[in-house]
Amino acid sequence: MRSNVWLSALAALISAIPPAHAETGEIRIAQQYGISYLPFAVMRARGLLESALQKQGLPPAQISWVDLSGGPAMNDGLLTGSLDFVSGGSAPMLTIWAKTRDNLGVRAVAALSSFPLYLATDNPDVKTIADFSDKDRIALPAVKVSIQAVVLQMAAEQTFGAGQQNKLDSLTVSMAHPDATVALLGGRSEVTASFSASPYQEQQLADPKIHKVLSSYDVMGGPHTFNLVYATTRFHDANPKTVAAFRNALEQADALIQADPSGAADIYIAAEHSKLPHELVERLIRDPEHIYTTEPQQIMKFAAFMQRVGQIKTAPEKWSDLFFPELAGRSGS
Repeated sequence: MRSNVWLSALAALISAIPPAHAETGEIRIAQQYGISYLPFAVMRARGLLESALQKQGLPPAQISWVDLSGGPAMNDGLLTGSLDFVSGGSAPMLTIWAKTRDNLGVRAVAALSSFPLYLATDNPDVKTIADFSDKDRIALPAVKVSIQAVVLQMAAEQTFGAGQQNKLDSLTVSMAHPDATVALLGGRSEVTASFSASPYQEQQLADPKIHKVLSSYDVMGGPHTFNLVYATTRFHDANPKTVAAFRNALEQADALIQADPSGAADIYIAAEHSKLPHELVERLIRDPEHIYTTEPQQIMKFAAFMQRVGQIKTAPEKWSDLFFPELAGRSGS
């Protein structure tokens, strides 16, 4: 009799425990072009995400990697639910964070890298941005909204004065980094300048007829976060172990890059089917200005500017407001 009572009580207790939540079996990740996305290539080549998922006690997942150009394309994929983790510049991330605060709640999973962005031109008369004229066209990933576009606006305000941040916008055209590099090096298109990223900017500057006009580090007063990885609150909350595994894999990739720059160069060249010399790629990886870190740098400076000029209605009070809570204890700015 006592045994039956005990078994009944145990059965009732077990039935009261909610079933374990099954996390997603498919992970869709989007990345852009350039060496700042090297941690993703290392994650793929070394199977770091698969291993991290296993350590979290999760079954194998179908992992899809998608190549896209520009933050707006990333944001569209996230908003339509066709992507789970996307990566983009600080400016596009701030834009979607501000727009989704009351619904999807897009927030950053981690920073991806801090890299300087170079504005280069083949126009010998252009020494500073004040020298651009209506005859020039500046290629960048997405007019007005890409991080390059916002840095150009910040530089315009610094050069021409308050309220003049849009002075050069009419000269900008949207173009993916590889296409902009071909256009600038070819010298047969309307493009006379390119605001891009590594390694495309170094490829451009290797041509003696092209010179650097400015670096984003000059505009920002030092290193700043270039790219971040972000997701919706819905995906984050429904898949906490998956998100933790992703962040762990990303941090492992950063450690591997630092420990073996030569091996990381091999991975990048293979992943991008790049014809760049190994020596150049390794030199870029070793460049002290190129920082692979999950902690943000100077993202609040972007936020303050974008709010002040009306690009976003609300700015975060602190950098951690942009991120999911797991990173709140880290250092950042």
